[in-house]
Amino acid sequence: MAKPLLPDSLWSRIEPMLPPPPLRKGPGGRPRVPDRACLTGILFVLKTGIPWEDLPREMGCGCGMTCWRRMHEWSQAGVWGSVLAMLLRELDERGGIDWSRALVDSSSLRAVGGGEKHGPEPD
Repeated sequence: MAKPLLPDSLWSRIEPMLPPPPLRKGPGGRPRVPDRACLTGILFVLKTGIPWEDLPREMGCGCGMTCWRRMHEWSQAGVWGSVLAMLLRELDERGGIDWSRALVDSSSLRAVGGGEKHGPEPD
């Protein structure tokens, strides 16, 4: 049997980081796809590399566009950074990160400063 994409132990740690669903604007419309189902769909697309529109409906995750929208919604809310920080913290606590091999370069961090504050540019 295949391992689940989103085990209960992982879901229980991620769920509290998700923003509450937006309030519905009146009656009607489809019910919102549950967050866990959307996250499973997101993980499936990212793991397999399939296009969003090819996400199998049989998985019960809604359509690919629903999962993509939820991923975007969570990106705007800063969820992914929080999840990454939590997972890195847990891995570090278990001794699973060798920080002597860590590397940060200018493409991954914003450069602070620059501009007119530091005087004119040399000719």
